[in-house]
Amino acid sequence: MSIDQIPIGKFSLMTRLSQKALRLYDRKGLLVPEEKDSFTGYRYYTVPQIEQGMKIKTFTFLGFSLEEISMLLDAESAGNYEFIETCFRKRLDEVRLEVGKLQKIEGILQGACKHSGKVMEIFKMSVTEPVIKEIPELRVISKREKGNFVETIGRLISEICACVSSPENQRNHVKTTGPIMFLCHDEEYKETGADIEIALPVTGRVSVEDPKMEIKTLPAIRVVSVVYRGPYHGVEAGYNKIFSCTEENNLETVMPSRELYFNDPAEVPEEELITEVQIQVREK
Repeated sequence: MSIDQIPIGKFSLMTRLSQKALRLYDRKGLLVPEEKDSFTGYRYYTVPQIEQGMKIKTFTFLGFSLEEISMLLDAESAGNYEFIETCFRKRLDEVRLEVGKLQKIEGILQGACKHSGKVMEIFKMSVTEPVIKEIPELRVISKREKGNFVETIGRLISEICACVSSPENQRNHVKTTGPIMFLCHDEEYKETGADIEIALPVTGRVSVEDPKMEIKTLPAIRVVSVVYRGPYHGVEAGYNKIFSCTEENNLETVMPSRELYFNDPAEVPEEELITEVQIQVREK
């Protein structure tokens, strides 16, 4: 062993990376020891590799996957700092979503802890009894994308509202004729890559510049509907009631489902948010 070779145990101590992690980074090609003893299998590192180890540790702390870390290190070697900045901005958006979710969880838990005798009240959601009704055709301005629910729904709502309130559409007397709605086209829940459509009923001569935005007519449908009052993360209570109703009445559900939003989370407390859930049905 030459003087600049560092055994894995000492390298682990110097970088605060466990030997298990170092072996994993070796297998992934992220931090390969400068030398391996062919007889004992011992790994030896060098002083310049300490900096590489610290970069990997920092990227891991920031929440990047090993695959992403590999691409970031390759980009740094190639001087592709634009790619690195793009990755950092994407991770920042993800962290902001996580922070928002944690703040909501904190608020719920704080409320429950203040009323220790009513801790289980957080599971009691305000949902009306299901009703079966006919929904007429609706002329809407619509945009459909794949993404995660919180970010994509919020962004598409902002884009559609901005389009309707543009100076040209206001000159054309474009008016909204109903609440904005979310149409879910997936047959199952997806954390990412969900098929999301946002639609807003409108009248008037609508001008649309975004090529992904369109004016179309949603068909008339028969639905089972409930009205849910409370934070969006509890809207599953409405779906549960609807699916119980469809089973009891021997009805088959048809996608997409619809969620209609009657007030703005920026203007009212979460517990006062009102959402109507509609799921199309037909006889089995």
